Amino acid sequence: MGLLDSLMGNASEVDVVKAQADFAQILAAQERIEKAYQLIRDMFLFTDRRLIFVNRQGITGSKVEYQSIPYRSITRFSVETAGQFDRDAELKIWLSGTPAPLQLQFNKKLSIYEVQAVLAGYVLR
Repeated sequence: MGLLDSLMGNASEVDVVKAQADFAQILAAQERIEKAYQLIRDMFLFTDRRLIFVNRQGITGSKVEYQSIPYRSITRFSVETAGQFDRDAELKIWLSGTPAPLQLQFNKKLSIYEVQAVLAGYVLR
């Protein structure tokens, strides 16, 4: 991930094998990470069972919040592709009982189509 992308808030893909090892303590038995993305210090993980947001807090980032969103609570989602002058693509996810969507930005190096395909595979079951 480039420094400019980090400063602009864009996510970049993380190695799934490394993420699986790093987050083994929060995964259920037999749960596997399908895709992992990093946004400066925070991360979001698509597993075969849920979406996990990892929020590192404080100056050192030693305090961590893990927000788990079961795919069944996702009511809809949308993708917006990057344009010629727009540097990033965006994924919006609406959760049941929440009026505002979660918004995730991806740099042009990532395929937003691939990300939404992973999400669609679990939400549209």
